[in-house]
Amino acid sequence: MTTKNLAGYFDHTILSPDARRADVKRVCDEAKQFETATVCVNGHWIPFVKEQLEGTSVKPIAVIGFPFGAGTTASKVFEAQEAIDLGAEEIDMVINIGEMLDGNLEFVQADVKAVVDAVHAKGKLLKVIIETAYLNDEQIVTVSKLSKEAGTDFVKTSTGYASAGATVENVKLMREAVGENVGVKASGGIRTIEDVEAMMAAGANRLGLSRTVEIMSN
Repeated sequence: MTTKNLAGYFDHTILSPDARRADVKRVCDEAKQFETATVCVNGHWIPFVKEQLEGTSVKPIAVIGFPFGAGTTASKVFEAQEAIDLGAEEIDMVINIGEMLDGNLEFVQADVKAVVDAVHAKGKLLKVIIETAYLNDEQIVTVSKLSKEAGTDFVKTSTGYASAGATVENVKLMREAVGENVGVKASGGIRTIEDVEAMMAAGANRLGLSRTVEIMSN
């Protein structure tokens, strides 16, 4: 695989709370230039991003329940449905981290499944953000498996708002847990071409990052 082809695995991301219209437009322009898979934004920006990406292969993504995952299941379902109606082609949702840490696996799986069902009913893809920084290895494997059982299309490492992002070790755990038929997205702290290659070698087939220009220009 050439460096040029790598961008097709990237979710080019801008999720900062102080992002302004000009910032989002710049990210869209960069995504078009390098032909990334997507542009990942907060839901408010989806109509603008859809407009900016019109006529290209780059898709808009919305995050929901972001970044803490502590909203109600019904609010996550509504947020996902509305984002899709506004133009999102993929949804990245955050699990209920507190319930996962309490071992309330039935709740966590039901929360995921409700969003899976809502997103799939509209013919779109869902990624489940498990926020690996808060979980031990056993919990990472468990939540990856229950997300797969709930029907998710991808499991994703991180929001970028916890104390740490993706690691090679966690990506390997997630890939082993979900097998080959569910995607693994590594996100958070990916800064160099070497980071990209290491995550992909570990089993990631999508990468969330904001440093696309730096990585692709080296």
